[in-house]
Amino acid sequence: MCAASSKPIIGDPWTMVDPLGDALRILRMSGVFYCRSEFTAPWGLALPPFDQSMMFHVVTEGRCWVEVDGADSCVLQPGAVALIPHGEGHSLLGEPSAIPIDLLDAPRELLSPRYELLRHGGGGARTSMVCGLVRFDHPAAGDLLRLLPRVIYHDVTSPQAEWIHSTLRVVAAEAQAMQAGGEALITRLADILILDTIRSWFAKNLQRSGWVGALRDKQIGQALTLIHRDPNRDWTLESLASAVGMSRSAFAARFTELVGAPVMHYVTRWKMHAAELSLREERASLSDIADRLGYSSEAAFSRAFKRVTGRSPGSIKRANDVSTLRL
Repeated sequence: MCAASSKPIIGDPWTMVDPLGDALRILRMSGVFYCRSEFTAPWGLALPPFDQSMMFHVVTEGRCWVEVDGADSCVLQPGAVALIPHGEGHSLLGEPSAIPIDLLDAPRELLSPRYELLRHGGGGARTSMVCGLVRFDHPAAGDLLRLLPRVIYHDVTSPQAEWIHSTLRVVAAEAQAMQAGGEALITRLADILILDTIRSWFAKNLQRSGWVGALRDKQIGQALTLIHRDPNRDWTLESLASAVGMSRSAFAARFTELVGAPVMHYVTRWKMHAAELSLREERASLSDIADRLGYSSEAAFSRAFKRVTGRSPGSIKRANDVSTLRL
């Protein structure tokens, strides 16, 4: 396989990158389930935790208090988004004093396999919401999500964010009408809202150490982007250092300090992320993946994969095959 043995020239598209933006591309939503909620005062709803999931809430009419244990409560009004990045249990309340009922006890109507309508309340002032439960395809999404707090509130108030208000209005209209293709459209729009909310949080919480600090470092951030975009390449410590214009020793020391892992450990982990995606999405054979990643044999690849992920590549293929048969 070909190694990156020389520094990219000026103007090379590899050098024209936004490392944080590139990292956000791994948040590809999947397993999306939506609920349109129509509440009337007084009302309250308690949602259980959902493992390995993110939940989001958008108020389209009225207002709603969001309460998550260990985080400050906040009121959502039209034009605001709340994310529960780690899928923790939480409450939605029409007023702070409202007593919530359990989600499973609320009257719900399943409109499609991935969309339902929930109505609850005492007949007073109306609150309408669109809520969603999402998972992410990329095995590395957890690296980014672990950096996020228990809840993120994104209140869009600047004139420059009119496009987000427009997006929220379209989400509200599609959720109400639910015409043909509505689910697909809401999925894409929700993807945009979630990415913008996460991006906004990072912009306001500039971390100078850890993975985000590494992404913001000019040279280490560029190296991370090279690894993320082309994990199959035969990267070495020398080729990456040369690509970002640093000496081998200085690059190795700064990379480990900022990222928290040695260069080649990180490269190997991303190779295994790429392998897992191939196993899930391409249905590629183990021998093809081993060859693509530069391993001398299927057995060598399998050992490396299990060492990094804790699972055998065969178990992922079998789980994918069973999932496909159930469709």
